[in-house]
Amino acid sequence: MDIERLKRRKRQLGYTNEEVARRSGVPLGTVQKVLGNTTRNPRKETVLALARVLDPVMAMEMDSGGSELKETVFAYKTKAAKEQGEYTLDDYYAMPEDRRVELIDGVIYDMNAPSMAHQIVAGEVYHQLVECIEEHDMPCMPGIAPIDVQLDRDDRTMVQPDVLIAMDPDLNIGHCLFGTPEFIMEVLSPSTRSKDQILKLGKYKNAGCLEYWVADPENERVTVYYFRDETWPQIYSFDDQVPVRISDGLCAIDFARVKRKLQRLNDPREKQKRREAYDKWRAAHGLAPKRTGEDNAEIDHTQE
Repeated sequence: MDIERLKRRKRQLGYTNEEVARRSGVPLGTVQKVLGNTTRNPRKETVLALARVLDPVMAMEMDSGGSELKETVFAYKTKAAKEQGEYTLDDYYAMPEDRRVELIDGVIYDMNAPSMAHQIVAGEVYHQLVECIEEHDMPCMPGIAPIDVQLDRDDRTMVQPDVLIAMDPDLNIGHCLFGTPEFIMEVLSPSTRSKDQILKLGKYKNAGCLEYWVADPENERVTVYYFRDETWPQIYSFDDQVPVRISDGLCAIDFARVKRKLQRLNDPREKQKRREAYDKWRAAHGLAPKRTGEDNAEIDHTQE
């Protein structure tokens, strides 16, 4: 599957990612990841759908591979009969359970499984928020992804913020939050950087969110938007205590704790300590010692 060939044809045709998504029926988020080389092993049916739009000769070559692939593509395109911008909550809820997406203004965005670093940042911030909320008996609901948020209270948008705080108890209607949380944090990853920093920034502000954080593990930086303050954004490092403005001075997140956990994730000495502890655990449970080099096997779980 020659993705570079498809990228060259896209440039020659002058198509945008949105145009490719509209013509192929492939979700915009998937087009961005495949043609941006974020996804290393895209599904054949996805590549074939793109090739039918960008390079019909390549599509014919792939079609000759057998009827099973053609049938899969037909089913894929049948499910994707709508154009981007026309999807609704009915389409969102019809997605397979193992496919995680967001719906924003009628556009479906595919979401990669989060990395360990991403989960450490989101999990530690959520943990500190819960500690503070319980300590001060604050009347609010903290949440962590995945949780559906029907942001605009319409049928064209459903997002899953990484971390949130809802002050209004009536937002919780059981299967989702119906309305806009007062506090939202997103953790950047390579595939969501543009969406989180541009698209969601505007969506959350316009929907009435009061405070929006963008945590960037790669650059160890937190960008804070408090939309009632004309001086936003404010930039903090992962060495700072970052105040939660909607808590009226009661809560601050110690990002130094986040940083320490991220450092332990890849520190060779910490890894060795964990390996030794793991060996003892295996022995205590009657398990055979781990084979040498077993922990270095590289398995590609990235699929689109």
